[in-house]
Amino acid sequence: MSQHDHPHAAPDPHAGHAPTATAHDHASMGRGEYDYAAMTHDQAPAAGHSAQGHADHGGHAGHGDHVARFRRLFWIMLILAVPVVGFSSMFAMILGYTLPDAAWVPWVSPILGTVMYVWGGAPFLTGAVSELRARKPGMMLLIGLAITVAFLASWGATLGILHHELDFWWELALLIVIMLLGHWIEMRSLAQTTSALDSLAALLPDEAEKVQGDTTVTVAPADLQVGDLVVVRPGGRVPADGRIVQGSASMDESMITGESRPVRRSDGDPVVAGTVATDSGVRVQITAVGEDTALAGIQKLVTEAQNSTSRAQRLADRAAGWLFWFALVAAAITAVVWTVFGMPDQAVIRTITVLVIACPHALGLAIPLVVSIATERAARAGVLVKDRLALESMRTVNTVLFDKTGTLTKGAPAVTAIEPTDPATTADELLAVAAAAETDSEHPLARAIVNAAKEKQLTVAASTDFASSPAVGVRARVRGRTVQVGGPYMLEQEHAAELPIAQQWRSEGAIILHVLVDGNVAGALRLADEIRSESREAVTALHERGVQVVMITGDAEAVAASVATELGIDRFFAGVRPEDKASKVKALQAEGRKVAMVGDGVNDAPALAQADVGIAIGAGTDVAIASAGVILASDDPRSVLSVIELSRASYRKMKQNLWWAAGYNLISVPLAAGVLAPIGFVLPMSVGAILMSLSTIVVAVNAQLLRRLDLSPDAVIRG
Repeated sequence: MSQHDHPHAAPDPHAGHAPTATAHDHASMGRGEYDYAAMTHDQAPAAGHSAQGHADHGGHAGHGDHVARFRRLFWIMLILAVPVVGFSSMFAMILGYTLPDAAWVPWVSPILGTVMYVWGGAPFLTGAVSELRARKPGMMLLIGLAITVAFLASWGATLGILHHELDFWWELALLIVIMLLGHWIEMRSLAQTTSALDSLAALLPDEAEKVQGDTTVTVAPADLQVGDLVVVRPGGRVPADGRIVQGSASMDESMITGESRPVRRSDGDPVVAGTVATDSGVRVQITAVGEDTALAGIQKLVTEAQNSTSRAQRLADRAAGWLFWFALVAAAITAVVWTVFGMPDQAVIRTITVLVIACPHALGLAIPLVVSIATERAARAGVLVKDRLALESMRTVNTVLFDKTGTLTKGAPAVTAIEPTDPATTADELLAVAAAAETDSEHPLARAIVNAAKEKQLTVAASTDFASSPAVGVRARVRGRTVQVGGPYMLEQEHAAELPIAQQWRSEGAIILHVLVDGNVAGALRLADEIRSESREAVTALHERGVQVVMITGDAEAVAASVATELGIDRFFAGVRPEDKASKVKALQAEGRKVAMVGDGVNDAPALAQADVGIAIGAGTDVAIASAGVILASDDPRSVLSVIELSRASYRKMKQNLWWAAGYNLISVPLAAGVLAPIGFVLPMSVGAILMSLSTIVVAVNAQLLRRLDLSPDAVIRG
C-alpha cells in the first residue's frame, strides 16, 4: 500500500524531504589509492623545504622503511662517532686529556669522519642536490652546505692547509648523528600517524563465508560480488557493505561512527565493512565491495584532507621561505663581519654554525604533522575531514545552522503524547489498543504506533477483520470490540468530536490521530517527527561556547516553532523551499556571521556549499558529501561539537609549533653569528646542532599531544 493511498492521509510534516541515507548507504563514496608514504610534510613542502629534498631522504616507499633506515643509520653513525670524537685533537684539548703518541692516531678522525660524511650525510647531500636541480633551495641544502663546509675545513686543518682550530671532525660527527636522530624521530612520528590510518584497512577480515546453495565456502573479501550472501558469525567482522537478510545482532560500529556502544541491527538494516557482530550471527547480502565501500570512502576522504593545503600551511611555507633567506643573509653578514675584524677562522666557524642552526626543519614539520594527527584522530571518532580549510575555519564559526528533519530530528514520526478520554483508561492501555488495530498496516504512522507499544513492552492483542480506508483510517476487531484509528475524516464519518487538546497539538504542528472503540472516542494520539535526545545537549553545549544556533526547515511555522522552543534554538527559518536554503545561509553571512551548515540530504547540498563550513551529518547523500567539507559518520548532532573542539585544538598546536620553530630560529641565529662575542659568549656549532634538532623534537612531541584529545560526543559535552 502506498503512502498516498493510506487511510491516515493526515498532514505529513515530512513531505517534500528527500529520504536520507546513512553512512552505510554510500556505495559511491569511492576510494583513492592510498600513498601513505606521501602523507608527510612533503605533501605541502615549505619554501626552503622542498619535496624533492625530502624525497631523497624520505622517498615514497612507506614511512616504516624510512624509520628503519634512519634508525639503522643513526646507530651506525653513533658507533662511528665515538672514535671520531674521542681521537679528535680539538676535543681532547677541550676536555684536557692526552691522545696516544702513535702515527695512526691523527688519522682515525679524518678517515672515520669521511665515512660518516659520505654515508651518514648521504640523505642530506642527495636532498641538497635535488633542491639545487629543482632551483628550490631549502632545508636540505642548508644542512648539506653546513656539513660540506665542516668536512672541507676539517681536511684542510688535518693537512695543515688551514688553522688547526678548524678541525671540526668531532663537531661534524655530532652534527650528522644529531641530524639523523631528528629525522628518525620525525619519520617515526609520521609513521605512527599513517599506521593508525593503515589500521582502517586492517579492519576487514581475512576471509568471508559465502553462501552457495546449502553450504558455505571460504573466500577472500576481495572476491565478493554485489548480491552475494555471506554469513557473519558472532564476534566476526562484516567483509563488505551489505544489508542483513536474516537474523539480528548488536553491531560494534565504533570504527565508523566513533560510538562505543553497540547498535542493534536486524532484517533490512544496512551494515558496514569492518563492523563486528558482537552477540549473534547474521546473514548479509553484499551491496558494495572494494572501492565502493564506506570504509574505502573514509580512507579516501582522510587522504584528501591530509593532502590538501590549508591557510596555516601556506603561512608556514612563507615563513620557511623567509627563514631560508634570513639564514643565507645572516651567514653572509657573519662571514664578512668576523673577517673584517681579522678573525677569518672564526668567520668560518660562525658561518657554519649559523647555517646549521638556521635550518627551518622544525618549521617544515610544524603544520603537516598536526594535520596528519588531527585528521587521523578525527576519523577514529567518526569525524571525516574532507577539506582542511573547513576544519581550520570551524574554530571561527559563531553560527551553526541545522537542517531540522533527519538532523535535529529522526526524520520519522513517533508517538509523543497520548490522551485517553476515560480516566479509568491509562495511556498505555489506549496505546496498546491502537497498536492492535494498526498491526497489519504498513503506513509510517501505523509503524510509529506499533513501535511505541513495543518500546514500552506492552502486550498487544491480536486483531481480526482488518480493513483500511484511504484518507480515513483503519478498522479492526480487538478482543471482540471494534477499534478505529484515523484522522479528521474518520471523526466526520462517525459524527464524533475531536478532543479539546487536539487544537493545541495542531498549533504545534503535530499529527493527530483519534482512537474510537465501538464508535466512541477513547482518546487521541499525538505524533510528530521525533527529536533526537542528543539534539538538546548539542544546542546547550553550543550556547555554552558562545555559538548561535539556527534551524532551517521546509515544515510549517507551527512545526518549526515547536521544535525550536523545545530545543532552545535561537532562530529558525520555516517553510523554506529546497532551492532557497542557500539564500538563507547568505542572509546570515550578510549579518557578518561565520556559518556552519549541518544537513543530511540532497536538498541541503547548495546550502552546504554556500556555508563557511559545510557539515554532512549521518554521512548524508552523495551530493551532500560532495558539497560538505566535514562529514560526520554518525547522525549524532553533538558531533558538531567534536569538529569545533578539534578545530580549536589543532589550531592551538599549529600556532605553538609555528612560534616555537620560527621563534627559535630568530633568537638562535644571532647567537650563532656571535652577537654576544664581545661579552665572551660564543655558541658552539655542536650546541647549535643540538638545539636545531631539539626544536624538531619539541615540535613533533607537541603535535603528538593531540592524540590525547577525546572527541567522543560524551567527552566533548562534558568539556
